[in-house]
Amino acid sequence: MQKIRIGVIGMGNMGTYHIQYLHNGEIEGAMLAAVSDPNEARLRWSKEHLGEQVHTFDNAEAMMASGSVDAVLIAVPHLEHANLAIKAFSYGLHVLCEKPAGVYTKNVRQMNEAAAASGKVFSMMFNERTNPLYQKLKELIGSGELGELKRSIWIVTNWYRSQSYYNSGSWRATWAGEGGGVLINQATHQLDLWQWIMGMMPTRMRAFCSFGKYRNIEVEDDVTAYLEFDNGATGLFVTTIGEAPGTNRLEVSGDRGKIVIEDGKLTFWRLTVSEAQFNQEYKGGFGSPECRKYEIPIKADGNEFGGHHAIVQNFADAVLKGTPLIVPGEEGINGLILSNAMLLSTWTDNWVHLPIDEDLYLDKLQERIQQSTFIKPAKTAVTVDMSSSKS
Repeated sequence: MQKIRIGVIGMGNMGTYHIQYLHNGEIEGAMLAAVSDPNEARLRWSKEHLGEQVHTFDNAEAMMASGSVDAVLIAVPHLEHANLAIKAFSYGLHVLCEKPAGVYTKNVRQMNEAAAASGKVFSMMFNERTNPLYQKLKELIGSGELGELKRSIWIVTNWYRSQSYYNSGSWRATWAGEGGGVLINQATHQLDLWQWIMGMMPTRMRAFCSFGKYRNIEVEDDVTAYLEFDNGATGLFVTTIGEAPGTNRLEVSGDRGKIVIEDGKLTFWRLTVSEAQFNQEYKGGFGSPECRKYEIPIKADGNEFGGHHAIVQNFADAVLKGTPLIVPGEEGINGLILSNAMLLSTWTDNWVHLPIDEDLYLDKLQERIQQSTFIKPAKTAVTVDMSSSKS
C-alpha cells in the first residue's frame, strides 16, 4: 500500500475541515477517498467541490462495505463515536476517531476490545498531545526531575463559547446529542493531557458541576473537581465556558519544586535539595529550601492548526510504516473516566471512587436523555469555521 485511502464519516464543522486538507493532499501517504453523511445538501457540496474521484455515501456502513477505503476518520456527534468505530473494525478498517472517545466508558471499553481483536491501527484526535509545552512537562515528570508528585492544579477557563456556538447545531449541548458539555466537548483535551502527563489516575474525587449556568443549555458549563491519588497527591480541576477573559494555567508541584505552564511558557522552580531532605536536615525553625527559577525554552512546532495535521500524519505513518502512535486509541477512555466521574459525583452528590460504577453512570445518563425537554431555537443552525479550533 503506497497511500492509505481515508473515508471521512460526518461532514459537519470538524468533518469538513478534515476533508479539505485531506483533499488538498496535505497528509503525506494519505488520500481522501470517500465521504459519508445523511445530509443531502452536504453530499451535493461534496460532489461539486471534491470531484468524482471522491466517493459519496449517505450512510457510513455503506462506505465501510464498499471497498473504497482502508481507514475511516470519524467526525460525528459524540454518542456515535464508539459504535461507528466498532462497526469499522468489523469491516477490517483502520480507525482515527475525533475526540472524545465516546460519551460513557462502558461503550468505549467495548470499542477498545473491538480494536484489540481487529489488529488494526486505532488512534484518537487528541491533538493537544502534539503541543511541545505538554510534551516537555511529561518528559520532566517522567524523568523524575520534579520528584514525587504532590499536587496538580489546572484552571482552564479559556474555553469561552457564546450562545451562537451552541445554536450552530441541534445536537450541541444536549444529553442526547453530546452526552455532556464542557467536560465532554472542550475540556476533554485537558482531561486527556492531565492523566497522560501525570502518568497516573486518581483513586477518588468529589466534583461540583453546574448545568446551564451561563448559557441556555442543559449540560454542564461550569465545573470544579477535587481529586486524590494513591501516592497521596491531590488535584484540582476548574473549567467553564462562561468566563472572559479566561485562564489556562497548569501547576504541578513535587518533592523537587514546581512547574507552571501559562501563557505559552514553561517555568520550573527547582529546589537544590528535595523538600523531604531539607525538612529532615534543617534545624533553623523558619526557613525553606533554596529554589532556582528556570524558564525552559520550548521550540514551537509552527502548527497553526493545533496539531490536527500531526495526528492524521502520524496515523497514516502508523498504517504504512508502523510508526508508534502519538495517541493510541485505547487511551481515549482515560480522560472519559475522569469526566464521567465528575458528572457522577455531582449527580449522586457524593464521592466517587475509581474505577467508577459504569452501569450506574449509564443509568443516570439515560435518565437525563429520556427526561430532556430541551429544544433549540428554530432556524439557528449555521456552519462554524473550525480552521483554528482545537476542539
